[in-house]
Amino acid sequence: MSYYRLQHQVFEPDYLSELQGQILACPYFAVNNLNRDFICTKGFSVVFQRSGLSEVERSFPFFKPYLNVALHSTCNAFYLNPLMLKEGSRVDPHIDRSLRSYCKSIEPPARVSVLYVQVPRDLMGGELVLRCQKRNVGQVRPQANTLLDFQGDLTHSVNQVTSSGFRLSLVCEQYSLCEDQLQEIPEFTIESRAIKSKGKKKEKLKI
Repeated sequence: MSYYRLQHQVFEPDYLSELQGQILACPYFAVNNLNRDFICTKGFSVVFQRSGLSEVERSFPFFKPYLNVALHSTCNAFYLNPLMLKEGSRVDPHIDRSLRSYCKSIEPPARVSVLYVQVPRDLMGGELVLRCQKRNVGQVRPQANTLLDFQGDLTHSVNQVTSSGFRLSLVCEQYSLCEDQLQEIPEFTIESRAIKSKGKKKEKLKI
């Protein structure tokens, strides 16, 4: 893979419709638990090892077709999150290292996989910008039912959305960790601000 790869029309339209409905109706879906680079976005996160994949699919069966296609055989730890942007939302430049909250020695993921679930036809803004050492190596305009894979060490951002409607994607950071690092990663954990709002002391729910 040279920087990034796009695959179009990956799933049947009925699956995308179901996936969108299930994500929006999920009780964990709330104001994003991600860092301050994610401006006015919504979502939740699922952290898991490959050994916890069956638990992810049991808890979120609507993710299974995506995971069957997206997960790479050489990776053993994952950070999965639905991501919604609407008018005024943006994502500032960053490099993914979401598992560092569990293991400080972790480097960026081997790859990041993004499925565009819902994209308004008249979307203005919302493009994914990819950079390598400050050099622009790609700008991807989202299209529904497109699967994007890009190198995990790329700096990336999403331009501000300036139109109505919402842009919904499903993002998975995929890591290839050594055994010592993997021991620090939960087998299966849900991260959501909705958990805190329901009276829990922590935003992370370990299962």
